[in-house]
Amino acid sequence: MEASYQVLEQLYKKMLLGGPLEKESQEYAFYLNLPFSAQDLSTSDFLKWPCVHHGNQASSVNIDATPTPVASMNLKMNFQVSNPRDIMLLQLTVIKMMLTKILSKKMEFSIKEKYSDIIEILLKPYELESKLIGTFHGSDKLLSHMAAKCLASLLYLQLREKAIVNKTWTSFCLKTLSDYPESNTISYCLWTLTAVIKEILKATCLQKAEILKQFLTSFDFLFEVFYCSVFSQHFENYQDMSLNPKVTNFLICFLELLEILIASRIHLKLYFTCQRIFYLKIFCALDIITWPIHSLVKKQFIVLLKRCLLHKVGEDVLNTSLPTLAEQDPYLDMDMLTLGNAFLQAVNLGWLKQLSISGKPSHFGGSEVQPGNKSLVHDLIILRASSLVLLKSLEIKVHNCTSANEVKAELQKFMSGLLTFLKQHLQPSLKLHHHCEWISKIFIEQDDDMLEATKASLSIYLKFTRAWNEAAKGMTQEKETWDHQTHEHGFNPHCIFLFLLRNIGFDATVLLDFLISSETCFLEYFVRYLKLLQGEGHNFSNVCKLFDIAELRDGVHIFSIVTSRVEERSNNQATHHPLFCGTNHYALLPLASDPTAFGTNTEQKDKQIVKSKQSNLRIDNTSSPGTSQSLVDYDSSEDSEEESVEEKCLSNIKQTSLNLQDITEIRETISVTGEKNQSYLESTAKLLDPKESSNRSSFGCQAATKSTAYQTVISCKTLKCLKELERAISRLHRRHLFPYNPSALLKLLKHIDAINKNK
Repeated sequence: MEASYQVLEQLYKKMLLGGPLEKESQEYAFYLNLPFSAQDLSTSDFLKWPCVHHGNQASSVNIDATPTPVASMNLKMNFQVSNPRDIMLLQLTVIKMMLTKILSKKMEFSIKEKYSDIIEILLKPYELESKLIGTFHGSDKLLSHMAAKCLASLLYLQLREKAIVNKTWTSFCLKTLSDYPESNTISYCLWTLTAVIKEILKATCLQKAEILKQFLTSFDFLFEVFYCSVFSQHFENYQDMSLNPKVTNFLICFLELLEILIASRIHLKLYFTCQRIFYLKIFCALDIITWPIHSLVKKQFIVLLKRCLLHKVGEDVLNTSLPTLAEQDPYLDMDMLTLGNAFLQAVNLGWLKQLSISGKPSHFGGSEVQPGNKSLVHDLIILRASSLVLLKSLEIKVHNCTSANEVKAELQKFMSGLLTFLKQHLQPSLKLHHHCEWISKIFIEQDDDMLEATKASLSIYLKFTRAWNEAAKGMTQEKETWDHQTHEHGFNPHCIFLFLLRNIGFDATVLLDFLISSETCFLEYFVRYLKLLQGEGHNFSNVCKLFDIAELRDGVHIFSIVTSRVEERSNNQATHHPLFCGTNHYALLPLASDPTAFGTNTEQKDKQIVKSKQSNLRIDNTSSPGTSQSLVDYDSSEDSEEESVEEKCLSNIKQTSLNLQDITEIRETISVTGEKNQSYLESTAKLLDPKESSNRSSFGCQAATKSTAYQTVISCKTLKCLKELERAISRLHRRHLFPYNPSALLKLLKHIDAINKNK
């Protein structure tokens, strides 16, 4: 046994160095032959495995070189060979390395040919694939896993080099899928299938679509039956399934296989049943959230749903972006609609209420909540994923609606349910004070999902606006009612955009990072929003005015135009009482996210808000305001001909005749008592309510008159940010440093700036 180990060790070292093998292939194959049958792999017979090969071949095999005393010493110190398990692990390791080197393009042809001869000998006389499959029946998980890795590489090698599917493997796969759930090797079968498909997708050969087609054909007809049987096993009838590693491992392997099958559909444009089954029969799988299984499985399932709806399946697995192919998937729209409708149907039946999002939080570095901390912790990964799945499903549903009333009914039903769900599960620190704030609150740590949700909400808004305009035919009262509902249901695009800008501190470099990055859909969203902004300047101004009212009420004026005298007076005023925006006119008024920060120094507080928000955003360190630097160092001479946007903003504020006494009166009026604050909110909300236009109080008119003095504060800061972004893009484009042609984007930004100047 020790002599066999030394031979294998020397072979392993030669392969690491990439040197040629001097001896005959038959001799190396003899020592790489797995001497164990499936019957020998039981736990009781494990220690009785044979230590040497049978027959007289061992005496005829010469070791390439006698081990040196140092090598023998290291062998005894590090390995201490006492049973054939160590030999078998080394055999599997060498076989896996040999298969990898055969598949590599960097190996010399002569060496690769030698390795191929050894593998052929292991396959034909020694039945390597049968012995690898037989290892799955043993209780040693490490041996089984190494055997699965070898088998996956072997199957892919045969597919790529000879365009054949191993018959022994095919028979095993079909039998295992048919025998589920009685089969004990199902997890290894699924894992091997997944590994082979991954290798095919990662390949650079042009015929990989044909290779995968041949591979999937062998078991495609059986996979639908297997899929349905998995989700009809009624695991909910079992107890402590979350503690059963076998069930957990099987379900994880199954979900990974589903993901790689869908990814192969996207990347290679194949449409087998096994690649579409998750879309077509998703409803029977949604009950998985009620099963007493490990939370990791539920999380993986919901994330897979999200990736399917975002058309991003396989990006993490394959470490590659979605391919751009001219050929369109003929079934994609139908499958996406089926998936979205099934999910919304489940939500309508109480799916969100059954979803458990409490548990151990996910911390960077793997830390957990201390045992003494008994506070309820919610899993934001599941919260974000489930919210985005609902929003994307609703987007698909809305775009297939034919009337404004149908769209309105869908929005009222599902958006109100989503906001109620979020209100119940968000931590106090993430409490919503405006319905449109929900995207910024729950997605602040996941900017790619945040922008996907933002884009989806904008798409819903555009669809509903078109449908509503066609139905209302320009009626002002109907349009105002629609504006109220966009706030009430939490998808007003102007509110969402302003919350996004506020979270990044109105830093144009962050927007520039988003535009340059290929990891988000910000460019698509941003272009669509700028086009919308061109035609909805009035709505944008109204939203900005409401933001300014909330900022002033909470002592968070954006520009430092309030002197210390006003700040001292505001410090003595009573704090406001934050209200959650319900289904009334309060939904029009954004409330500050920090209700305890009334009357603080405005400049210092603004810096604190920017710092705290940006610390949670996944952006470059160069994007933090105050200490930020441009993405590219520009010459100051290029700015000499351009007028400062900040000076323009300040001059616009001066032209409104804003004085300290006006601000003081506004602050005093807002903050005297809770009762007067309530009255003020009502009157402010009525400013945009045509039903109450005839009953405006004198205070409401006074506030409307004074609002002209400060309604440009947040809008001016927004336009300043957009102007800075335009300048940065122009500079990069002039120096040919921008990754794509931004001409259309620059045209939109300049048009927005021109509209603002005309006003």
